Amino acid sequence: MTENFLSEALHQAKELATQLAHILELEFQALREQELDQFEQLQPVKNDLLSAITALAPGAQELQQQPEWQDFRETMVICRDFHRRNTLLMNRKLEAIRGTLDSLRLQDTASPVEVYDRLGSISRFSRSTSRRSRSRSASIAAGSSITIDDIMRYRT
Repeated sequence: MTENFLSEALHQAKELATQLAHILELEFQALREQELDQFEQLQPVKNDLLSAITALAPGAQELQQQPEWQDFRETMVICRDFHRRNTLLMNRKLEAIRGTLDSLRLQDTASPVEVYDRLGSISRFSRSTSRRSRSRSASIAAGSSITIDDIMRYRT
């Protein structure tokens, strides 16, 4: 009876590990496509699978010593790699978002900003200059006159 129970536990653990790999692949697709609702819906399913696998599988040392669990171990290695890939993607996306937020929160208005000009070259200008230029452009559009000094300030 114990042998039959172990065989059934092994079969169930393999099935759950395969399902976990599938969930991790769906999680990756959701992250890649920025479908955060779908990503969040997968989290409880993933956690339930992990809990069930933990309840069925033997401890790490026992698992290494039992050759019949080899397929399960290989599937779990794949799951680990999928999880690492998903974590890496999520961290990169978070870094990009943080970078965007940091650039929007810049307190120093005189800090230089790199932009592309119409020829595709990188140009640097300060935020204070760009604000002055925008306000001058707005006044020009409103009908005020342009002086040589305005042109020279705009060019620098």
